[in-house]
Amino acid sequence: MKTISAILRARSGAEDTLRAALLDVAAHVAANEPDTVGFFVSQDEGDPTRFTTYERFADAAAMDRHNGSEAVARFFATAQPILDGEVILVTADEISAR
Repeated sequence: MKTISAILRARSGAEDTLRAALLDVAAHVAANEPDTVGFFVSQDEGDPTRFTTYERFADAAAMDRHNGSEAVARFFATAQPILDGEVILVTADEISAR
């Protein structure tokens, strides 16, 4: 299983826009990406400008399809101007799951 963890921070005042863009990707994943095993989005309860995603893929090809999708391109087109800093991405091989 391939995974991506991401930490994103919205500029103050842009939290709702980033949240909506992330949820649009999640909806696309649910409807169109059967090999994306999980796509989780969280918003920090202590800092509403900070979001995290945890993404699980059946294999590297599924991850590549997701990353190359129109939904991800739309997300970054929306998010890029409202991000506060760089997106932190960790791509990994899952070694344990419950």
